Amino acid sequence: MTPTPTHRHALTFIFITLLIDVIGFGIIIPVVPALIQLLRGPGTTYAEAATWGGYLGFAYAGLQFLTAPVLGGLSDAYGRRPVLLFSLLGFGIDYVLQGVAPSLAWLFVGRCVAGITGASFTAASAYIADVSTPENRTQNFGLIGMAFGVGFILGPLAGGVVGHHFGPRAPFFVAAALALVNALYGYFALPESLAPANRRAFDWRRANPIGSLRQLGRYPQLLGLVGAMFLLYIAGHAAQSTWSYFTLERFRWTPDEVGYSLAFVGLVIGAVQGGLTRVLVPRLGPRRAVLAGLGFYIIGFVCFAFATHGWMMYAFMIPYGLGGLAGPSIQSIISGAVPATEQGELQGALTGLVSVSSIIGPLLMTNLFAHFSHHAAGALYFPGAPFLAGAVLTVLALGLVAGAFGRQQNAAHLQNTEA
Repeated sequence: MTPTPTHRHALTFIFITLLIDVIGFGIIIPVVPALIQLLRGPGTTYAEAATWGGYLGFAYAGLQFLTAPVLGGLSDAYGRRPVLLFSLLGFGIDYVLQGVAPSLAWLFVGRCVAGITGASFTAASAYIADVSTPENRTQNFGLIGMAFGVGFILGPLAGGVVGHHFGPRAPFFVAAALALVNALYGYFALPESLAPANRRAFDWRRANPIGSLRQLGRYPQLLGLVGAMFLLYIAGHAAQSTWSYFTLERFRWTPDEVGYSLAFVGLVIGAVQGGLTRVLVPRLGPRRAVLAGLGFYIIGFVCFAFATHGWMMYAFMIPYGLGGLAGPSIQSIISGAVPATEQGELQGALTGLVSVSSIIGPLLMTNLFAHFSHHAAGALYFPGAPFLAGAVLTVLALGLVAGAFGRQQNAAHLQNTEA
């Protein structure tokens, strides 16, 4: 299928939608530690705040795991548009609840609301699959990474500055306004991508989270890649869940300095996934791009773990950012092996994997950070421990990918021999 002007317009809208979504998410990251400390009371350490931050991530991911397959199945039955708009509205409500939260319990209520409605990336991924061709699928999925990159330039930068000048609650209200305006914009501007002929009836048996994950078993040739994605998602929480706490503890940064660093993270990721992905993946091919990206991730994690000065976090972001070649390439390979009628279900199952990894990842990484950040006598002080764990997990993912590619090559060789 040749991309039409309508499809190009839809992709532009999806990019804008994801961009605003990520800005809203990124804008609160620099101030979450300060808000947790404010609600917990004076004397709360960064190690203690990180532990509570991990619990908040656990609540969000647990509910998303339960509901994402349902929303993915609904998008296969009724279209991507209503699910996407519902998700954006939920995020707006979530940020308002967190902004006015008088206690940690209310922060948990807000994250639960976001978990229930957090299907924007599920529906957006299925939307992209709907309007993509085999030739441009990897590049179009790179829009997700580009939205993350640009959103993480603008979001944390704004959040750090706003939080520094107006307090830790202010960025939540800015994020709420962005999400609600985005939902309103989508209501009037977003076309539906799923043709009626490609829809399927909703089935609760296929929409439950365990059943959704089991659907991946129908594609045994993809299980190695799916397993690698799972490990990579967990590894990613070394940065996602501990960056603010790590830099505040290790280098004594202020919230605005955290925002500046995360803006640079976004700049690098946006350049890689929005620019280099479109240039390098067609030349390397998706398989070699995956292997190269995983190698760069390992280098980046190890360097972060042993950073001793704040400027090093900026320098080491270059190899870590180049690791962004892996994600869109893996997703493209998996998506290309699944029929159009099951893309929503596939993306729901993959979002379920993200949710499971987000249940495990924040708890694992924030507790590693908390355990190795105590200054007690005799305790090993190594706040970079989560990054080292991320490197180990990525090495395991690399082994799964290499094994999956080897089995595929052997199967292809066997087929050619029999022919």
